[in-house]
Amino acid sequence: MAREQTGAAGRRKANGADTPKQTGGGKDELLKYYRDMLLIRRFEERAGQLYGMGLIGGFCHLYIGQEAIAVGVQAAQKPGDQVITGYREHGHMLACGMDPKEVMAELTGRVTGSSHGKGGSMHMFSTKAAFYGGHGIVGAQVSLGTGLALANRYRDDKKVSFTYFGDGAANQGQVYESFNMAQLWDLPVVYVIENNQYAMGTSIDRSSAETHLYKRGASFRIPGEEVDGMDVLAVKAAAEKAAAHARSGKGPYILEMKTYRYRGHSMSDPAKYRTRDEVDEIRKTRDPIDHIEELLEKKGFADEATLKAIDAEVKRVVADAAEFARTSPEPDPSELYTDVYTQVQA
Repeated sequence: MAREQTGAAGRRKANGADTPKQTGGGKDELLKYYRDMLLIRRFEERAGQLYGMGLIGGFCHLYIGQEAIAVGVQAAQKPGDQVITGYREHGHMLACGMDPKEVMAELTGRVTGSSHGKGGSMHMFSTKAAFYGGHGIVGAQVSLGTGLALANRYRDDKKVSFTYFGDGAANQGQVYESFNMAQLWDLPVVYVIENNQYAMGTSIDRSSAETHLYKRGASFRIPGEEVDGMDVLAVKAAAEKAAAHARSGKGPYILEMKTYRYRGHSMSDPAKYRTRDEVDEIRKTRDPIDHIEELLEKKGFADEATLKAIDAEVKRVVADAAEFARTSPEPDPSELYTDVYTQVQA
């Protein structure tokens, strides 16, 4: 499942994370994770197609390969817990239960989108789903997620802020200011580092003096674990432990999810800094969706026909979302300044 800072014996090597195999999960649980991850995968594949067609403008960062993290962490959350992340956030929104139509409409800048077409790919938001963005500034969400945790502690509502950021953002100074405050005030926040190995395009070995990012909280006395981010059950187990720690008043916890993105940093990135063989090897041996398929078949919970039926249903959902986005209107120009300023009465 995960490795604490003290270490443990009997681990397997998994995409850089020494973590034991997590094989639990009942039929309904595994089928739900399979569908949820497949929805993210198919949604992102379609988003990439729409970007190529010119229907999505600006930057677009796909979550393909990292699906187990958003789904596994979401499975460990309780109602009211918050999620905040950076600009690679489509998968997190879907994991939070947001309507794929609403997410796709926002990607295409339509008024029916989650931010009424004004946020686009990087700046989506939904207080209804306790999803607090989508943030374009690298590392900015870490301070904001810590602020959410401060509000939770002030209200004593037992909610936990799940604050995601990547290996590149892990080198930002505001991250460590947040760590210090979170531990000093015992804030209920779980910092989820999605280490997909390359940040924007530089490998972690070339950009970070300490490449074991779960150790980054050691000087603040924040406990951390390294987790196989390609195994949804390992992610869930680690997230449950971290959430229980934070919810009980013991303060923050760091989870470093060792994962891998199959596409470039954004749609404009040809990813020439790594070989095709490297990507293909991860797809062949470490794919998170393939892993769940194997578990389902091994346990006798699903056969090939069942899995194909789920895939077909997911593809219909994504196709409907794309058509909804394509046919929805763009915001009226009169909406340009709506939600920018607020009226303050004297």
